[in-house]
Amino acid sequence: MKLKKGDKVIVIAGKARGQTSTIVRVLTDKNLVVLDGLNLVKRHRRPSAQNRKGQIIDKPMPIHASNVMLADPKTGKPTRIKIVRDEKGGRTRVAVKSGNELK
Repeated sequence: MKLKKGDKVIVIAGKARGQTSTIVRVLTDKNLVVLDGLNLVKRHRRPSAQNRKGQIIDKPMPIHASNVMLADPKTGKPTRIKIVRDEKGGRTRVAVKSGNELK
């Protein structure tokens, strides 16, 4: 998977289509990503010894990695990613549209 934690992505399919967010967590075995503030669901939390009151919390749920595209650092539009090897054998991710290197 070419996506990493902290990447700025744009949702290209689903309920949150067109919205921009950053990746909080990557689940590589299931090809899923969790985005900050998107795909929220309500979850009921029971009272416990530490938390005296029960409450309803918003929890971000994962979405499939094919439904997001990396945002181009130059233009902010969705772009594909290619991996370029340098002479030392290192790998760098590069945006296909602009050719800018990603962190």
